[in-house]
Amino acid sequence: MREKRTGSTIIFIVDASGSMGAKKRMSAVKGAVVSLLTDAYQKRDKVGLIAFRKKEAEVLLNITRSVDMAEKHLKALPTGGKTPLSAGLLKGYEMIKIAQKKNPDMLPIIVLVSDGRTNAAINGGEPLDEALEVANKIQMEGIRSIVVDTEQDFIKLEIAKDIAQALGARYYKLEELEGEQLAEAVRQCTSYFQI
Repeated sequence: MREKRTGSTIIFIVDASGSMGAKKRMSAVKGAVVSLLTDAYQKRDKVGLIAFRKKEAEVLLNITRSVDMAEKHLKALPTGGKTPLSAGLLKGYEMIKIAQKKNPDMLPIIVLVSDGRTNAAINGGEPLDEALEVANKIQMEGIRSIVVDTEQDFIKLEIAKDIAQALGARYYKLEELEGEQLAEAVRQCTSYFQI
């Protein structure tokens, strides 16, 4: 039997709200996305980027293999405002569902970069409950995920860990990962999931 490498579609969902670690968080994510895109050609992987802030999630980069496009969109990434985590997760889920219709064989992976401290809901309910609900839905659909926890406050709430659990995700802390290490974690994740 011949093995077919279909390639992964990796959706970065980035918390761009106005918390302390925004600058450090963005530089780690920018480095990772560019690094992932650089070797996406050989592996036929594709990358997309969603940022969430204020009251909504925005697709900054539609699924692509273009390194130049990714760098251009990442440079202009705005930060500040509230943290609508469930909107970000939902947008990532929808993006993957659309991609799966076009290519049912691709391996979808979500990389959530956030401290989990959500304070804005889509339907006006409890923001964390809503985010956990969407995270559970993503896990039920069999979508693989990684959570990079950006929490840097002295008192740790570890909400991102709860989100990771609901997603069935691999969990990392931002300080453990710089750009290239984050890309490596994602690469390990894709090969791990293909075994």
